[in-house]
Amino acid sequence: MDRRTLLAALAAAALDGAQPPVKIGHREASLRMVGDPRVFEVASRIPGLLGVELQIATGARPLWGKEILRVYKREANRWGVQIPSLAGPFAKGVQLMKPGAEQQIRKAIETAEFLGASVILVPSFRDNCPDLAKPAEAEPVLEMFRRVAPAAADAGVALGWENSLSPADNAKIIDQIAHPAIRVYYDLDNGEFYGHKGQIEPGVKLLGRERICQVHVKNEEKLIEEPGRIDWRRAFSELRAIGYDGWYVFESRHTSEQQAISATTRNIEFVKKQFS
Repeated sequence: MDRRTLLAALAAAALDGAQPPVKIGHREASLRMVGDPRVFEVASRIPGLLGVELQIATGARPLWGKEILRVYKREANRWGVQIPSLAGPFAKGVQLMKPGAEQQIRKAIETAEFLGASVILVPSFRDNCPDLAKPAEAEPVLEMFRRVAPAAADAGVALGWENSLSPADNAKIIDQIAHPAIRVYYDLDNGEFYGHKGQIEPGVKLLGRERICQVHVKNEEKLIEEPGRIDWRRAFSELRAIGYDGWYVFESRHTSEQQAISATTRNIEFVKKQFS
């Protein structure tokens, strides 16, 4: 399904009240194809995979120059694969709580606008994630997000903050920033990994549709349907219940191109069953 067909299907579903198609993508880095525009051709061979989340600042060919951006845009259009989001906005040595972060986020917004991506994943984990109990540590980050939010909104982009905070702290901090362009990129598996056990699936309802801009789906190297840190059947049920209609982006580990195609095909079949 290419972009035009997807938009037509979404419009038709809205008119007849039917469940719209589930928007499923895959992270380029997890496909082990960072810097390789052939990723769109590979994605087109996976039934039901509609998009690829690209890496900006990592890989052999970072997505900064217009020449490489034109190549990626051309290949995405050629294979009918969308670019819903961009990840990795920071070059080596730059992190959210270090100098240079704001400049690189602004640069990433320009890249997202050129490629037609609607979400930028902004990572912030552990020591690079502000402690809300320390205003001197948290306020500069919140102020930076407030400064870049208008530029993101003007470009039609949401900055999806993926961090190691609990769902409750994420809700608090997004409300303190108080701008619709700054939202949560919700990675449920990461939430469990960073110690918020038992809070992550209920955290979907706590955060609600308005605060979540995109969702990562993964079960390490296993299929999504297999036992893992997250009960994905329950997680999808919670996401349906809040009316989340954004992209689900796989971040599964793969060992080869063929294994990635096979496993992702199985994962897509599983996800679609949860919405049928």
